[in-house]
Amino acid sequence: MNKETLQQVHNRVKPYIHSTPILTSYLINEIVGASVYFKCENFQKMGAFKMRGATNALLSLSDEQKEKGVVTHSSGNFAQAIALAAKQLGVKTYIVMPENAPQSKKDAVEAYEGNIIVCESTAIAREQIAEKIRKEKKATFIHPSNDLEVIFGQGTAAIELLEEEPNLDYIVTPVGGGGLIAGTCLAAKYFSENCKVIGGEPMNADDAYRSLKSGKIEYNDTVNTIADGLRTFLGDQNFPIIKEHVERIIRVEEDEIIHAMKLIWERMKIIIEPSSAVAFAALLKEKDTFTTKKVGVIISGGNVDLVNLPFAR
Repeated sequence: MNKETLQQVHNRVKPYIHSTPILTSYLINEIVGASVYFKCENFQKMGAFKMRGATNALLSLSDEQKEKGVVTHSSGNFAQAIALAAKQLGVKTYIVMPENAPQSKKDAVEAYEGNIIVCESTAIAREQIAEKIRKEKKATFIHPSNDLEVIFGQGTAAIELLEEEPNLDYIVTPVGGGGLIAGTCLAAKYFSENCKVIGGEPMNADDAYRSLKSGKIEYNDTVNTIADGLRTFLGDQNFPIIKEHVERIIRVEEDEIIHAMKLIWERMKIIIEPSSAVAFAALLKEKDTFTTKKVGVIISGGNVDLVNLPFAR
């Protein structure tokens, strides 16, 4: 992996994705005591950064692999991303989704003509059903976060951010399966002088925090968090990158996630989902770390279940 490889990935996916805006807020800068630059992947096609990794993974397939189709498992955003990217490229998809995935995300996958296979809401069930389909259909399995082509694609959001704001001191991202933060680490390494990467993670699903502490991949017994996109765990492809390059991970409580989400909605007038709010919540929680610094925050997505807004109850 080198800068040229990442630049090639960026150039490859550009025609299929949006170059998303970077927004600032004077009020939020005052609250945090830093200059904050929000990379708004909620304005990405299908509403999340995962369009980048899905597109790169599909573009990396051979003609034979494209002909046989792909299979993945996802609770929502990667499902939408792979469905839309596959539709654009004419590739058949088989998408395993847990039964508790938000209905709004299932509806979006169907709108993008993805073939949904519903499974029990466990990681084991997802993997078993996906493997069964892979064997039966001879489809190529694409993991939502533990796939190098996906990771490289996700890193293009940070590349765009650093192209516009090259002197960032930090980039903060949410941490779920690890694809976004791993890609961001690679972008920071090759496209900045000294930008550090920090993760934000729900206290109720803090496997990445514990993994960095122990030096091996840890898992969660429960994932009772509003940040439904962060209920997954790290993998053997992204964890070595994270272990080497992530400065640290800040854990946040559920009420802190809701507060951060509400603040963005109210002050910046943009829609973000709970998983996106986790990175901003980490920034708010440890403001002293970021005082007077230039901080990029990747708003990972805006696919919200509007009938279950946490601050409308």
